[in-house]
Amino acid sequence: MATSSKTLTYEEWLTLPEVEGVEEVVNCEIRKMPPNRWNHTRVVEALARQLRARLDPEATHVATSVFGLVVRREVLAVRVPDLAVFHADRIVEHDGYIHSAPELVVEVLSPANTRSERAEKLQDYESLGVPEVWVVSPEAQTVEVLLLKGDGRLATTSLLREGQLKPSRFPEASVDLAAVWPK
Repeated sequence: MATSSKTLTYEEWLTLPEVEGVEEVVNCEIRKMPPNRWNHTRVVEALARQLRARLDPEATHVATSVFGLVVRREVLAVRVPDLAVFHADRIVEHDGYIHSAPELVVEVLSPANTRSERAEKLQDYESLGVPEVWVVSPEAQTVEVLLLKGDGRLATTSLLREGQLKPSRFPEASVDLAAVWPK
């Protein structure tokens, strides 16, 4: 993964041209990522389809398109989750980007992801106060569910291979894991 050598401020970042592909900012450095592989995309879309079918579209927003989630402006960090679910009335948009924690973030692992990248993402989601994160492994066909605990840390509460998965903030939105994995 390529990173820029120049560190950015929030104001400098806002002036950059939009690019094709996915870029995140981690500790003021731009990280460019290759496009998602097809199975990755299929897993994200399968999860989104099930969530959208069971959630009120007026009360919630299920985002799968590339969007910037500003984690912090000082020591700039901007993430691009694979999927995020928001309560519609709690979205804070500023400068064209989201500045509020989703109720649920889904990160689908790619073969190139490293443990340190995963840890950085989880730390950023903790600092933003994301109450629930699903880490999905298409290769292992598992979903690791992490919940934000009282100490402000995300902790693994379950690792699922099958069955129904219900977001803690949206229990009406049951996801059938068998329908998530590409055939």
